[in-house]
Amino acid sequence: MHTTGTVTRSAPASAETPAAPPTVPAENPHGDAGRHARRFGLPVATALVMGNIIGGGIFLLPASIAPYGTVSLVAFVVLTVGAIALALVFGRLAARDPRTGGPYVYAREAFGDFAGFLAAWSYWITTWVSNAALAVAAVGYLDVLIPVNDHRWTACLAALALQWLPALANFAGTRYVGAVQLVSTVLKFVPLLLVAVGGLFFFDPDRLGPFNASGHGAVGAVSASAALLLFSYLGVESAAVSAGEVKDARRNVGRATVIGTAGAALVYLLGTVSVFGTVAHDRLVSSTAPFSDAVNTMFGGSWGGTAVALAALVSMTGCLNGWTLLSAQTPYAAARDGLFPGAFARRRRGVPTVGVGVTVVLASLLTVYNYFSGSARVFDVLVLVTTFTATVPYLLATAAQIFHLVAGRPGQVDRGRLVRDSVITAVAAAFSVWLMAGAGYAAVYQGVLFLFVGIIAYAVMAARRQRRQAAAGEGPTAEASAVEAA
Repeated sequence: MHTTGTVTRSAPASAETPAAPPTVPAENPHGDAGRHARRFGLPVATALVMGNIIGGGIFLLPASIAPYGTVSLVAFVVLTVGAIALALVFGRLAARDPRTGGPYVYAREAFGDFAGFLAAWSYWITTWVSNAALAVAAVGYLDVLIPVNDHRWTACLAALALQWLPALANFAGTRYVGAVQLVSTVLKFVPLLLVAVGGLFFFDPDRLGPFNASGHGAVGAVSASAALLLFSYLGVESAAVSAGEVKDARRNVGRATVIGTAGAALVYLLGTVSVFGTVAHDRLVSSTAPFSDAVNTMFGGSWGGTAVALAALVSMTGCLNGWTLLSAQTPYAAARDGLFPGAFARRRRGVPTVGVGVTVVLASLLTVYNYFSGSARVFDVLVLVTTFTATVPYLLATAAQIFHLVAGRPGQVDRGRLVRDSVITAVAAAFSVWLMAGAGYAAVYQGVLFLFVGIIAYAVMAARRQRRQAAAGEGPTAEASAVEAA
């Protein structure tokens, strides 16, 4: 046995020597519990999932896939099945091990420290680069309301403010994170549902355009449109990553993940169908604000642009709020196990404040670089890298579930559900591989370089941890010394 941080636990499992089912630490999950630290119930956990899946991309999504025709709706259905399968896998894994960290915890418990570190490292990169991208995109919507893009410094300061306001909510404690997430999710769904449901009353089939407008076969058109839609479901893991903050996590994480994913899918599908049926196809293909055009068609006037800009800002702020919390949760879990610097394990008011601070600083530096480097392409490549790095933890988590199912370990697998769980896990694994393939060659190449940097970081952390264990008379080095002395 050895102690890392404040948690005492046995050595991590490996594929060769499976460990017993993990015991959830009995520690206070919030650090300094108090009125500012509060665990999430099912509604807030569901809002966290939906809020993180549905960011600002939905406001441009119908125009992005319009050039492929209504065949893109088939891709939506296929992707939704894959996303819900992945959500079910996360629910099963969280029921077995409801600790903060999500994919990191599952990968480490099944395959050992190195796999766990890769999951944590990849997920961490995804969160802070995505936060920078989301803030920069939000400035475009803010410019509709308050002109900020005319001056580079003004736009940069606006993007930084959009990142730091959610960070301040996180510093205030999980009580405020949950409140902001719930309110922002509700507010952003008002205009989205207005179009998604109200648009059905103005639906005109003649506006749909051709079924397949891509000029390729149906299968090729589905695959091409899916490449644009693949990453619409990133965030499905949100409740699992924050499992330590969820009440009755063994039950509620799975429920929140499935409900949140299904709800987001329903909004995506209804919203896209409504826009397809209210905005003429030839106009939609070139639209830069499809939801605005749909509202203008439904009610007349030109106020749709302002309404959609407000909805997008609310949506992105809520998304940044949730992703800021998630960006600190995985490093926190890894730091408790000695795989990240110990400072990341510090908590105040239920929030890993060091992780939040480091993440928002890195995202801010990347934002400043984007505005003043004179090259948007570098930033675009980094954003594409996150589509690859996000799938690494997904694939490791589904691999952990496959490991449990194939190994048939007592206590880890419900034999009555073996066939059902096997099918669901196979679909989730295929979905994860499809996500990775959809990132493109350049993104995979750049993402692998990020992973190689992580391997170097892991080597340093592992060596430091082994040295500490040897100094304390624990671990393999101390055992070898004892054998030599004998």
